[in-house]
Amino acid sequence: MHLSDLALVLPLASARAPATLLAGATAPDLAAALFGGALIGLASMLLLLFSGRVAGISGVVGGLLPPRLGDLDWRVGFVAGLLVGGLALRLALPSTLDLSTLPDSTPLLLLGGALVGVGTRMGNGCTSGHGVCGVGRMSRRSVVATVTFMAFAAGTVFLSRHVIGG
Repeated sequence: MHLSDLALVLPLASARAPATLLAGATAPDLAAALFGGALIGLASMLLLLFSGRVAGISGVVGGLLPPRLGDLDWRVGFVAGLLVGGLALRLALPSTLDLSTLPDSTPLLLLGGALVGVGTRMGNGCTSGHGVCGVGRMSRRSVVATVTFMAFAAGTVFLSRHVIGG
């Protein structure tokens, strides 16, 4: 099991076997995940505090189309920051974004992206908006959405690894 799988299987994990879940994780892995999560939480909190906006990626990107004057600059800056941050991480620490774990199937990646897009519309937000910002604001709707996201993610991982055999 990889550390990246931890978030996907945690809802299905038995309370009696927490050491099994973390067996492959090293202290630097856990520290990096904790630090990254704290940065995401801090950035989300600062955006909400100083602009009154929720850092939901689907909402930020969705607000770019169609573009509205006066609401465009911060959205473009936000998305550019995500892209530049990812690129900087890839250049500084190439092993942190291992692209070899992606499926070889371009149609499968496109289908997955389309399904995520449909799901964010149906759920009125994405994991960042509901999971990071909504849960932090104790929104009942966001808690339900986040539990649903996590349950379906765990089910997808289980099906793809143990039933389909990916």
